[in-house]
Amino acid sequence: MNKKEDSPSSLDLIWGVSEIAKMIGRTERQTYHMIQSGNLPMVKQVGERYVASRSKLIAFFIEDAA
Repeated sequence: MNKKEDSPSSLDLIWGVSEIAKMIGRTERQTYHMIQSGNLPMVKQVGERYVASRSKLIAFFIEDAA
């Protein structure tokens, strides 16, 4: 196994709008709109795909709910 693949940061990443949508409980369309409008500021575009940190998304929604 590659040590880089096993690092906590690589395990924390969610790739693609569909996977991000599943994580936050929204449709792909809702998620894409949230990304474009800046409501999910921790999402970055890498090439043609979006990538997000699972832990940052969780923290964002926990903070938002408080």
